[in-house]
Amino acid sequence: MNILTWQLLCAFLFSCGIYGVLTRGSGVSILISVELMLNSAALNFVIFNRYMAPAKMDGQIMAIFILALAAAEVLVALSIFVMLFRIKRSSDVTELNTLKH
Repeated sequence: MNILTWQLLCAFLFSCGIYGVLTRGSGVSILISVELMLNSAALNFVIFNRYMAPAKMDGQIMAIFILALAAAEVLVALSIFVMLFRIKRSSDVTELNTLKH
């Protein structure tokens, strides 16, 4: 496959993530959509590294950093969702307009 095909795949994955963030109401669904966007960006780094400078490992290193960032983001977001669920008894982010308790 050539680079254009891979870029179209990454654009499709990223647009699916954007659609999920904008249309979903559940916090976990939004988190999954953000993870899809981050994985699309990591795939983009690997693809560009493969076609532009195959001898270097810059794209793979950036992909590992993105995966580490995604793991930290999941940890923080899920802890926030658990606390909000304990307070409001709902995981619907559309009804969470304040964080006061």
